[in-house]
Amino acid sequence: MTPAWIVYAWPRVLCKVKHAHQLQFAHLSTQVLVAGDANRPALGQTLWQGDDGRSRAGVAWDWVSMSQGVVAMVDPMALITNVQFLTSAGEVLAPFESARQLNEIVHALPWQHEVQRALSGLH
Repeated sequence: MTPAWIVYAWPRVLCKVKHAHQLQFAHLSTQVLVAGDANRPALGQTLWQGDDGRSRAGVAWDWVSMSQGVVAMVDPMALITNVQFLTSAGEVLAPFESARQLNEIVHALPWQHEVQRALSGLH
């Protein structure tokens, strides 16, 4: 399994906001760090890789299982990435605005399915 935090070691990727959809993220790995039981939820990390043909972008985050098979991001503001978003004028987006861009990408991914697959592999 590729550890989610490896994204910090990847070269930085500069991406204009209007081109973020071209990164085409795909699932790389999902880890269950705490299997969970009746008294505590399962916890883990998931890592996704995007490729625009020139560079390799990554985004990773922690997840938690909720009741009735629902999984959620632990903290939508704490995504790990090597992507630095730029305005059309080439200015770096503020962290809050970058987090919003990353969340738009994450919410378009089938990440909950990948987490459920990882959790079903425990049983």
